[in-house]
Amino acid sequence: MLHKTLQYWTHRLTRKGPIRLAMTLLVRNEIDIIEDNIRFHAAQGVDCFAVMDNGSTDGTRERLESLKSEFDLHVIDQPAQNYQQALWMTQLAEYARTTLKADLVISNDADEFWLAAEGTTLKDHLRTDDSVVTLKRRNMVLTEECLQPGYHYSQAQFAVKNPILYSSDTQINDTAVSMLLVKISPKTIVNPHGLIKLKGGNHRAKHGWRWINAREESGIVVYHYPIRNYAQFEANIINRQRLLRDTNARMGDHYRRWVKLYEQGLLEQEFGKFILSASDIETTNRIGLTEKCPVIANAFEHCLNRPA
Repeated sequence: MLHKTLQYWTHRLTRKGPIRLAMTLLVRNEIDIIEDNIRFHAAQGVDCFAVMDNGSTDGTRERLESLKSEFDLHVIDQPAQNYQQALWMTQLAEYARTTLKADLVISNDADEFWLAAEGTTLKDHLRTDDSVVTLKRRNMVLTEECLQPGYHYSQAQFAVKNPILYSSDTQINDTAVSMLLVKISPKTIVNPHGLIKLKGGNHRAKHGWRWINAREESGIVVYHYPIRNYAQFEANIINRQRLLRDTNARMGDHYRRWVKLYEQGLLEQEFGKFILSASDIETTNRIGLTEKCPVIANAFEHCLNRPA
């Protein structure tokens, strides 16, 4: 712990210039979203990227390679199939510290988009003395528009505002649950100088200076698109089934629920529960469960030329 504190202070006292912000990602078969993620966050002020590819077979690895000509993007191959997310993301943060010379690191997932308040960039809300910064994360919900030809996930207009606090048992066993409405954990931006380790899911971090400089930041919100279409959803759950069968990987109760439903032949029926009709949205908005949130769709339009 002491040497991590010294590492933090050495960097803090000797660094110069503006914040250098890195983003790390651990990906596997994210061809539908990985390029959007890189382009979006570069437009939001991320300076460099370290992406660990965990054996993608759908063209994700090749797409990342092509993006290296446009961005300061480093690709690390990790073929092991034992899914050590916390360890690998901690290693990526260390890579960002030593190789990318980053002051701060966003530990991201491919389906998450970090949006700064209007008229600002991500770095406008960060400080060079930060150790761990915690940010709110919101699920985007699916409406009937997602079934239309040509629909793209970035056109989603509604986000969860006040999530439902389902118990673990309910998440696994109750057939009426709609998991996009559940409460989800926050995310972190970390100072890799003094970082001890990231914890599973990148929701928390242990830092040599956290007890003083950890804080929450409301000027950045993480928008989460975990389910974009049925094919992507099914492929994700098939991979989760493999991880649960072949490794000691830790994952949320909702994934165990979905694997169980897949094995019962009920996954497509479950997908249907995620889609809210016009009357559903009117009700969930009225009671404060969801709200219209065009800011993220507008950001996609400006950053990626995606129609809102």
